[in-house]
Amino acid sequence: MKMYWTSATLLALLAVLLALSWSPEAESAAVPSSKGSAKDPQGPMKRIFMKEADASNFFRKRSRRGAKSQDEINAEQRQILAADERKREFHEEKRNEFENYAEEDNDEQDERTRESTEQWREFHYDGMHPPQEYNRHST
Repeated sequence: MKMYWTSATLLALLAVLLALSWSPEAESAAVPSSKGSAKDPQGPMKRIFMKEADASNFFRKRSRRGAKSQDEINAEQRQILAADERKREFHEEKRNEFENYAEEDNDEQDERTRESTEQWREFHYDGMHPPQEYNRHST
């Protein structure tokens, strides 16, 4: 029984290997031998890879302590100023929303107080004297 599974597994792996070697994707995944060299890629590869000298110059130019160009400094400064402006507008909007909420809340509280005061006066008014509101002495 063990021999049967081993031979079946070996046969399945051989079939997969044979199918992969005949598939058209195998040609595109394989490294070309003499068609093109790695020094001068053609087609879409030209856009992805850069020459070795350009790559080393890129890293040398932007080393850790490398000075930034004025254009880079200006671009970063513009980004910082734009972010600050967005933050300022956001906080101003939040402050306005809170002020509106607080004003509405105070107005509602004043209205409730006025209504309860009026109800108290109506309940306690005896009809003999004018209402308290008009019975104030001028000082």
